[in-house]
Amino acid sequence: MHREQEGKDKRPLAAVCGLYCGACTLYIGSTEDTGRLNQLARLFGSTPDELRCHGCRSARLGLHCRGCEFRACARERKISFCSECDEYPCAKLVEFERQRPHRAELWNDLDRVKEVGVHRWIREKEAEYACPRCGTLNSAYDLFCRKCGGSPSCAYVAKHQEAVKRFTSQMQKRPTK
Repeated sequence: MHREQEGKDKRPLAAVCGLYCGACTLYIGSTEDTGRLNQLARLFGSTPDELRCHGCRSARLGLHCRGCEFRACARERKISFCSECDEYPCAKLVEFERQRPHRAELWNDLDRVKEVGVHRWIREKEAEYACPRCGTLNSAYDLFCRKCGGSPSCAYVAKHQEAVKRFTSQMQKRPTK
């Protein structure tokens, strides 16, 4: 569990689209690992401050989340999650889900939030992204635990390891800006 989130409202970590922000590499870099944030800033040709994010529903959104069309759409429709929309799943959400391995379980996650509520869903996501050896929360792209080095880093990575490896390999081949 992220230390600064213990005892605090974790709803900012429940994204409108169904992602769990606590396992986002930008969130981890923003709240726990400035080295990670600096590395991502170089990769994206940005500054750490532009990428700093504290979750979808927080006051501090990173560059990739500020212009999120799903947040704007949900606000306009006065809903909390995309799954509450009459048009769910819309073509934009379907395309969004297909683009990255960390989005592979959006439909299940949105269904689960409806079924058990946001607080229980967040606890379940914390368990899913926690290292089975040391309990550290890892991102969907951490093949090895960022604290103890164990592999796989978490249950999510164990389940989607091949897709994560393919994606990270493609990202490493991209020239840095």
